[in-house]
Amino acid sequence: MGMMSEFKAFAMRGNVVDMAVGVVIGAAFGKIVSAMVDKMIMPIIGYLTSGQNFSELAWALGANPDGTPAVSIGYGAFLQSGLDFVIVAFALFLAIKGMNKLKKAEEAAPAAPPAPSEQEKLLTEIRDLLKQR
Repeated sequence: MGMMSEFKAFAMRGNVVDMAVGVVIGAAFGKIVSAMVDKMIMPIIGYLTSGQNFSELAWALGANPDGTPAVSIGYGAFLQSGLDFVIVAFALFLAIKGMNKLKKAEEAAPAAPPAPSEQEKLLTEIRDLLKQR
């Protein structure tokens, strides 16, 4: 049972659980961004480019005797994935920027040190008088 208890200790550490939550949220966020790009942004871009569907853009390399392309490089899907990445990266940038701003706001207002008490003032005077002797 040593290996099982060691695995349980590893799996229940805070970092592993936090990472698992981050992966799940990241996957869900990726689906949201992909849907936004596929269903909202790319149709607008397609409309502006005379109805071109970017996911179907491809370079045909050679052709079969029946006229179908032998090999095609689908760069349209690559363009959509690149746009997905840019949107996710920008959203993460904004989230991290917001968190850093909140963190700086907490650190920016350090508490002023309390004024010395009467006893501390008297002790300071005594110390200074002893130094003069």
